[in-house]
Amino acid sequence: MEQRMTTTFPDISISTERLVLRPFDDADIPALTEMMNDELVVAWTSVPHPYTTDHSEDWVRGIAPAERTDGHGIVLAVTEFLTHRLVGIVHLRNTDWRVRATEVSYVTAPWARGEGYATESVLAVAQWLFRDQRFERLELRIAAGNTASQQVAQKIGCISEGVLRNAWIARTRTEDGGWTDIRTDLIVWSLLPEDLEGVADQLADPGYSSFTDWN
Repeated sequence: MEQRMTTTFPDISISTERLVLRPFDDADIPALTEMMNDELVVAWTSVPHPYTTDHSEDWVRGIAPAERTDGHGIVLAVTEFLTHRLVGIVHLRNTDWRVRATEVSYVTAPWARGEGYATESVLAVAQWLFRDQRFERLELRIAAGNTASQQVAQKIGCISEGVLRNAWIARTRTEDGGWTDIRTDLIVWSLLPEDLEGVADQLADPGYSSFTDWN
């Protein structure tokens, strides 16, 4: 008899030195609304714009928890350990349970950028995914012009695999202050369990200031 395959992630929280990754709750709604209206989030993601409180409520109460219960992936709110402020989102999606592969996307609030938070949170999720969940592949698809996101992929040890031409629609500011769609390529990055070896130690070195020098 074939063993029944697990097809949902557990309902979990993950802690790092500075961060707690946990399910969203209603208290996150105001901060989420503000974060999703940030210019870089609008430019590089497909979130509705303007992003309203209604959108946040739908996300927190419906869309995000359903990602896990429906077996598609898991959505984690990234928060500062000390202040409990919402730093960002890490979202695993398009999960293939037979192949043990999933795709990660992430958003960081404008006030929290430059601290290495995206790197720290995605790395923590990757370690959990490979060690606890026995996954074999994590994939990132990043718009060609989104250099900050590409840097996160590089820092956690991802390998660039190639280009999906014309595969995404980003948004750019128009002269009148509105937004217009632009087609762009996606760069595909991947992380395998063996790619992680040594990455965490490397990031914890004194040279990687954002793990230690922060207020």
